Amino acid sequence: MREDREKYFNELVSMQKKLTEEGIAYWQLYSDFSTWQFWVSLLMLVGPLVVVYFTIDREKIYLVAFYGFAVHVLFAYTDLIGIRLGLWGYPYQVLPFIPSVSLDAALIPVAAMLVYQWTINNNKNFYLYAFITAIIFGFVFKPILVINGLFERFQWVNYFHIFLIYIVLFLAAYFLTKLFAWMQKHPKESSPVGKP
Repeated sequence: MREDREKYFNELVSMQKKLTEEGIAYWQLYSDFSTWQFWVSLLMLVGPLVVVYFTIDREKIYLVAFYGFAVHVLFAYTDLIGIRLGLWGYPYQVLPFIPSVSLDAALIPVAAMLVYQWTINNNKNFYLYAFITAIIFGFVFKPILVINGLFERFQWVNYFHIFLIYIVLFLAAYFLTKLFAWMQKHPKESSPVGKP
């Protein structure tokens, strides 16, 4: 039984390696520096990082950055799952190893961070503005990506599903941020060594 498992696992590793090699070959043929889509993807990666550098509230930087990091992680995992399941894909990429890096590492987290920062600085309803942001990303931004060939949906995925993913992940990141902020304000009392 163990030999079967090892053989099967080694086959999976070999297939993953082959898939990575094919992804790099695809990138070199269709998605490298010679395409305008590469430069748009690069701009979607670098542009938001420059914007956030100049606009982030330095007094609330840890809170806002934690929210952005939570958005980044949740979207990166969700995108990875969607790509691996064949639900969607990114035909043009900055890096062949990380297909959605422009969106997951920069554009979406930065947009979410700026919305979150604006709501806390102006005492606005986060839920309303997260909902509006999810609508914009799900029903405006993603269709623009599709029209320009930068995003493709497969199987049963539609824009309403994409909108739902955005709103759920924005809220999940918000609740994670709230939880960690609460934990910071309510540290566990440490007991002396040897006492329960």
